Amino acid sequence: MKLLYNANIHTLDTSHPHASAILIEGGRIVAVGENDVLEASAHGRVEKQDMGGRTILPGLTDAHLHLQHYGLSLQKVDCETKTKAECLRRVAERAQKAKPGAWILGHGWNQNEWTDDSAFPAAAELDAIAPNNPVYLTAKSLHMGWANTAALQRASITNDTPDPKNGAIQRDDTGRATGILLETAMSLVEKTIPDPSISEIESAIEKAQSILWKMGLTGVHDFDRRDSFMALQHLHAQKKLKLRVNKNIPVESVDHANALGLRTGFGDDWLWIGSVKAFMDGALGPHTAAMFQPYQDEPENRGILNMDGEELFEHCRKAADVGLSMTVHAIGDRANHEVLNAYQQLRAYETEHGLPHLRHRIEHVQVIHPDDAPRFAQLNVIASMQPIHAPSDMYAADRFWGDRSAHAYAWRTQLNHGASLAFGSDAPVESPNPFLGLHAAVTRRRADGSPSAEGWYPEQKLTLAEALSAYTIGAAYAANAEHRLGKLAQGYLADLIVLDENIFSSDPQTLLTIEAKSTMIHGEWVLES
Repeated sequence: MKLLYNANIHTLDTSHPHASAILIEGGRIVAVGENDVLEASAHGRVEKQDMGGRTILPGLTDAHLHLQHYGLSLQKVDCETKTKAECLRRVAERAQKAKPGAWILGHGWNQNEWTDDSAFPAAAELDAIAPNNPVYLTAKSLHMGWANTAALQRASITNDTPDPKNGAIQRDDTGRATGILLETAMSLVEKTIPDPSISEIESAIEKAQSILWKMGLTGVHDFDRRDSFMALQHLHAQKKLKLRVNKNIPVESVDHANALGLRTGFGDDWLWIGSVKAFMDGALGPHTAAMFQPYQDEPENRGILNMDGEELFEHCRKAADVGLSMTVHAIGDRANHEVLNAYQQLRAYETEHGLPHLRHRIEHVQVIHPDDAPRFAQLNVIASMQPIHAPSDMYAADRFWGDRSAHAYAWRTQLNHGASLAFGSDAPVESPNPFLGLHAAVTRRRADGSPSAEGWYPEQKLTLAEALSAYTIGAAYAANAEHRLGKLAQGYLADLIVLDENIFSSDPQTLLTIEAKSTMIHGEWVLES
């Protein structure tokens, strides 16, 4: 039995929001209360720990993260730079150390943020610095790739290669492939890159865990695929999995899941099945998010809609028949509209067939037509959003969406309508650090204070309590785990973090530098200082 006392505990339990002590046994919380009361009630062998007045919060959950990709990205060239020149310098540095013929992989570039050249880059620029290696760099959005000529050749991509469905090989005015691959065209190169082994993925995830603990994360909703799931199962079997993982499965597997009778929630307190994940559109950066009206700078482009609401409903029906909830990637206003249409059909189908009304989600919800904003609450659809995207994307959103940005990253709008929010990061698209997400949610500003003291569309800002709830209670609800995770209360799993700062009384700027001093999962310290 453990007794943590002399603490500033924010429980997020509305019936008992503050406490100074917490009693833990067998991985669960026995009681939360005041020092003297809990000390008197603790019997037998008790390990007492004076917390020195530090702040204790429930462990935070990233409700949208690619765990395999994040772990592996830590080994790649960091291409998230302010200039194209610096990105190329980093790739050149890696190329100098690489064996001839070995792949050079990187992630994070965003031409919209480059101050020296905002045009799309080209294969020739990589050829000049890495003539002896295939190079492939994924964009920050993960919806676009930049390949050099050697990589294109290995993928057998020529100027005449047709565009795949829902993707595009970018070509210049003469019809030559530029080296930029959009959406599904990325797979043409990616399938030629040697896959990491399951053991390599396990190692990457295990190393990532310790980084996530320092960020205050005790759980994630993982959106990677089969190999990630296999690695997670193996880590769990070896008792090396020290994060709560809600595992989503790809829509391509819905027929197999239906045949097996797999249900949402199957698993245990460490690893359990979440939803079936589908993609409705692309992303803002590469102009592939599906929009009702064209992009400001491309009057003929309305993005890529992967399917309409009717086709999505067919996937939803197969999932619902066996008790699997759905979650769908939707960035653009048209994409969100089509998903909501499919969910409206799905709710009617659930009712007609006596099926449970499951907790369906939309991932990202980046821009919504005003007429669709109330439908999340009306249909009881969870808005799974990533506040860190707003300051990252705000200038691009203004350029490409114009006045529609007033309805982008609209957390306050959804909360006011009564929708449930779950917050994450989409790492490795953004940092998984939830404190950066909290800063974005309460300020709508970048770290440097831009665009203004008031923030970008400040009417969408949240209070700290509201934003924190989306990383705890909201994330737990989205994972069907609200009876064991998301708050510090009797009977709940003992997942918590310790901070030196009281974030409720600190300047929001301090959120940019805060990290967990200690992290407890299942009643055991996985990080302690």
